[in-house]
Amino acid sequence: MTEDEIDGSEQTQLDLAVDEADDSPTDSDASNVEPEEPLSVEELIEALERVTAERDDHRDSLQRLQAEFENFRRRRSGEMKQQIADGVSQLAEALLPVLDACDAAEAQGLEDVVPIKGSLETALQKYGLVRIEAVGAPFDPNQHEAVLHETGDGGEQVVVEELRPGYRWGQRVMRAAMVKVRD
Repeated sequence: MTEDEIDGSEQTQLDLAVDEADDSPTDSDASNVEPEEPLSVEELIEALERVTAERDDHRDSLQRLQAEFENFRRRRSGEMKQQIADGVSQLAEALLPVLDACDAAEAQGLEDVVPIKGSLETALQKYGLVRIEAVGAPFDPNQHEAVLHETGDGGEQVVVEELRPGYRWGQRVMRAAMVKVRD
Protein backbone atom coordinates (compact mmCIF):
# COMPACT_ATOMS: atom_id res chain seq x y z
CA MET A 1 0.00 0.00 0.00
CA THR A 2 1.35 3.43 -0.95
CA GLU A 3 0.76 6.81 0.64
CA ASP A 4 -1.73 7.70 -2.02
CA GLU A 5 -3.89 4.72 -1.06
CA ILE A 6 -4.03 5.70 2.63
CA ASP A 7 -7.06 7.84 3.22
CA GLY A 8 -7.12 10.81 5.54
CA SER A 9 -8.58 9.02 8.57
CA GLU A 10 -5.94 6.31 8.53
CA GLN A 11 -3.25 9.01 8.26
CA THR A 12 -4.67 10.78 11.27
CA GLN A 13 -4.62 7.56 13.29
CA LEU A 14 -0.98 6.99 12.37
CA ASP A 15 -0.08 10.55 13.37
CA LEU A 16 -1.76 10.08 16.76
CA ALA A 17 0.15 6.85 17.35
CA VAL A 18 3.42 8.66 16.66
CA ASP A 19 2.51 11.50 19.01
CA GLU A 20 1.70 9.04 21.80
CA ALA A 21 5.07 7.34 21.35
CA ASP A 22 6.82 10.72 21.71
CA ASP A 23 5.13 11.32 25.07
CA SER A 24 7.81 9.42 27.01
CA PRO A 25 8.25 10.26 30.71
CA THR A 26 10.43 13.29 31.42
CA ASP A 27 12.55 14.13 34.46
CA SER A 28 9.51 15.55 36.19
CA ASP A 29 7.76 12.22 35.67
CA ALA A 30 10.75 10.31 37.14
CA SER A 31 9.41 10.73 40.65
CA ASN A 32 6.44 8.59 39.62
CA VAL A 33 8.72 5.68 38.58
CA GLU A 34 9.09 3.03 41.22
CA PRO A 35 12.65 2.58 42.59
CA GLU A 36 14.50 -0.63 41.75
CA GLU A 37 14.74 -3.30 44.36
CA PRO A 38 18.10 -3.46 46.16
CA LEU A 39 20.39 -6.26 45.03
CA SER A 40 20.59 -9.38 47.17
CA VAL A 41 23.83 -10.54 48.76
CA GLU A 42 24.08 -13.43 46.27
CA GLU A 43 23.73 -11.03 43.34
CA LEU A 44 26.38 -8.74 44.83
CA ILE A 45 28.74 -11.70 45.33
CA GLU A 46 28.17 -12.84 41.71
CA ALA A 47 28.85 -9.31 40.45
CA LEU A 48 32.02 -9.12 42.55
CA GLU A 49 33.19 -12.50 41.22
CA ARG A 50 32.55 -11.36 37.61
CA VAL A 51 34.49 -8.14 38.16
CA THR A 52 37.33 -10.03 39.88
CA ALA A 53 37.51 -12.55 37.01
CA GLU A 54 37.54 -9.72 34.49
CA ARG A 55 40.31 -7.98 36.44
CA ASP A 56 42.35 -11.19 36.52
CA ASP A 57 41.91 -11.62 32.75
CA HIS A 58 43.11 -8.07 32.15
CA ARG A 59 46.08 -8.56 34.47
CA ASP A 60 47.03 -11.80 32.69
CA SER A 61 46.75 -10.06 29.32
CA LEU A 62 48.93 -7.22 30.58
CA GLN A 63 51.56 -9.63 31.91
CA ARG A 64 51.63 -11.53 28.58
CA LEU A 65 51.96 -8.25 26.69
CA GLN A 66 54.80 -7.13 28.96
CA ALA A 67 56.60 -10.45 28.46
CA GLU A 68 56.16 -10.22 24.68
CA PHE A 69 57.54 -6.68 24.71
CA GLU A 70 60.56 -7.73 26.80
CA ASN A 71 61.24 -10.59 24.36
CA PHE A 72 60.91 -8.17 21.45
CA ARG A 73 63.35 -5.71 23.06
CA ARG A 74 65.85 -8.47 23.82
CA ARG A 75 65.57 -9.93 20.31
CA ARG A 76 65.85 -6.50 18.67
CA SER A 77 68.87 -5.61 20.81
CA GLY A 78 70.59 -8.83 19.71
CA GLU A 79 69.72 -8.14 16.07
CA MET A 80 71.14 -4.62 16.31
CA LYS A 81 74.38 -5.89 17.87
CA GLN A 82 74.68 -8.46 15.08
CA GLN A 83 74.05 -5.81 12.42
CA ILE A 84 76.72 -3.57 13.93
CA ALA A 85 79.19 -6.48 14.08
CA ASP A 86 78.40 -7.35 10.45
CA GLY A 87 78.97 -3.74 9.41
CA VAL A 88 82.31 -3.54 11.20
CA SER A 89 83.29 -6.89 9.65
CA GLN A 90 82.45 -5.60 6.17
CA LEU A 91 84.51 -2.47 6.79
CA ALA A 92 87.47 -4.55 7.98
CA GLU A 93 87.15 -6.77 4.91
CA ALA A 94 87.14 -3.67 2.68
CA LEU A 95 90.36 -2.47 4.36
CA LEU A 96 92.28 -5.71 3.74
CA PRO A 97 93.57 -4.49 0.33
CA VAL A 98 94.94 -1.41 2.13
CA LEU A 99 96.84 -3.70 4.53
CA ASP A 100 98.10 -5.66 1.50
CA ALA A 101 99.31 -2.44 -0.10
CA CYS A 102 101.10 -1.48 3.12
CA ASP A 103 102.76 -4.92 3.23
CA ALA A 104 103.88 -4.52 -0.41
CA ALA A 105 105.22 -1.03 0.24
CA GLU A 106 107.10 -2.25 3.30
CA ALA A 107 108.55 -5.15 1.27
CA GLN A 108 109.82 -2.57 -1.27
CA GLY A 109 111.67 -0.76 1.50
CA LEU A 110 109.28 2.15 2.02
CA GLU A 111 109.50 2.60 5.78
CA ASP A 112 107.13 5.59 5.83
CA VAL A 113 104.08 3.27 5.64
CA VAL A 114 105.06 1.23 8.73
CA PRO A 115 103.38 3.60 11.27
CA ILE A 116 100.22 3.80 9.15
CA LYS A 117 100.12 0.02 8.74
CA GLY A 118 100.66 -0.46 12.48
CA SER A 119 97.88 1.98 13.38
CA LEU A 120 95.45 0.37 10.96
CA GLU A 121 96.24 -3.15 12.19
CA THR A 122 95.91 -2.06 15.82
CA ALA A 123 92.55 -0.42 15.19
CA LEU A 124 91.20 -3.48 13.34
CA GLN A 125 92.57 -5.90 15.93
CA LYS A 126 90.79 -3.94 18.63
CA TYR A 127 87.48 -4.93 17.01
CA GLY A 128 88.36 -8.57 16.35
CA LEU A 129 90.63 -8.89 13.31
CA VAL A 130 93.29 -11.58 13.78
CA ARG A 131 96.08 -12.36 11.33
CA ILE A 132 96.35 -16.07 10.56
CA GLU A 133 99.85 -17.33 11.36
CA ALA A 134 100.78 -19.54 8.45
CA VAL A 135 104.55 -20.16 8.10
CA GLY A 136 105.57 -23.36 9.87
CA ALA A 137 101.98 -24.35 10.67
CA PRO A 138 100.39 -27.54 9.38
CA PHE A 139 98.36 -26.91 6.22
CA ASP A 140 94.67 -26.35 7.04
CA PRO A 141 92.41 -25.93 3.99
CA ASN A 142 89.96 -23.95 6.15
CA GLN A 143 92.61 -21.27 6.83
CA HIS A 144 95.11 -21.65 4.00
CA GLU A 145 94.83 -21.47 0.25
CA ALA A 146 97.66 -23.48 -1.33
CA VAL A 147 98.74 -21.89 -4.62
CA LEU A 148 102.23 -23.43 -4.79
CA HIS A 149 103.36 -26.89 -3.87
CA GLU A 150 106.82 -28.38 -3.45
CA THR A 151 107.76 -31.93 -2.73
CA GLY A 152 109.43 -32.84 0.48
CA ASP A 153 109.96 -35.94 2.58
CA GLY A 154 106.32 -37.06 2.11
CA GLY A 155 105.17 -36.33 5.67
CA GLU A 156 102.55 -33.91 6.85
CA GLN A 157 101.87 -30.88 4.65
CA VAL A 158 103.47 -27.78 6.16
CA VAL A 159 103.23 -24.15 5.09
CA VAL A 160 106.70 -22.98 4.07
CA GLU A 161 105.91 -19.53 2.67
CA GLU A 162 103.12 -16.99 3.01
CA LEU A 163 102.35 -15.19 -0.25
CA ARG A 164 99.42 -13.17 1.10
CA PRO A 165 98.32 -12.98 4.73
CA GLY A 166 95.01 -14.40 5.82
CA TYR A 167 92.69 -12.94 8.45
CA ARG A 168 89.99 -14.14 10.83
CA TRP A 169 87.17 -12.06 12.24
CA GLY A 170 86.22 -13.69 15.49
CA GLN A 171 85.77 -17.37 14.63
CA ARG A 172 85.09 -16.77 10.92
CA VAL A 173 87.89 -16.88 8.35
CA MET A 174 87.55 -13.58 6.53
CA ARG A 175 90.24 -14.38 3.99
CA ALA A 176 92.37 -17.50 3.74
CA ALA A 177 96.14 -17.07 3.67
CA MET A 178 97.66 -17.67 0.25
CA VAL A 179 100.55 -20.06 0.89
CA LYS A 180 103.22 -22.36 -0.51
CA VAL A 181 103.02 -25.90 0.91
CA ARG A 182 105.63 -28.66 1.25
CA ASP A 183 104.83 -32.37 1.66
